[in-house]
Amino acid sequence: MDEIVKLAMARWPKVPHCYGWLALDARGQWRMRDERAQALNLPGDPIRNLALQQFINRNYDVDAEGRWYFQNGPQKVYVDLDCAPYIAQLLPSQEWRLHTGQLLKAPHCLYLLDDGNLVLRHEKILAQIDDRDLSQTLDLLLVDGNKAQDEQLNALFDAADAFLQKHQVELLWQGERVPLHLSGLPALMQELAYQAQARPEQSGQVD
Repeated sequence: MDEIVKLAMARWPKVPHCYGWLALDARGQWRMRDERAQALNLPGDPIRNLALQQFINRNYDVDAEGRWYFQNGPQKVYVDLDCAPYIAQLLPSQEWRLHTGQLLKAPHCLYLLDDGNLVLRHEKILAQIDDRDLSQTLDLLLVDGNKAQDEQLNALFDAADAFLQKHQVELLWQGERVPLHLSGLPALMQELAYQAQARPEQSGQVD
């Protein structure tokens, strides 16, 4: 967290929180949602200012209640999540970079979601793979120890539960094999006590 943010928090500790104005989409874009976007449940306009993007990235965190927020000086700006709290992008070096700019440490599990998306997990970090990198990610999958073939991938996505009862699927990542499991994003979020949205009534605070 930026030092200037820490100083502002100490100087103004009781600034009301902000809800519903900032969202994170499935490609790792920060989006600003005005009242119209909130009322119509629209995604909002992407924040294109690079300095602001980087400022949000550096000061993005989760509170004790599992609500994700951006610490904007003394004010918490809570984030509406379109998917997982982090978005992972595959680099040419086959490293995973989070949308916040940090590299993801060695994932210990890969989840295939019921909507066909893939989520990496390292300890308490849940990172959905950017859909633009799904094809390259599938190239890294092994089925029963061998590179996954197109017909096997088709069978996996057509009937994942049945396929995984017969075959072991793993992600080959920097020489390590990361097992693939089935899950739904709500179940993963609940396991880690994360919330996709935060609203004042959840904490009893009226802003």
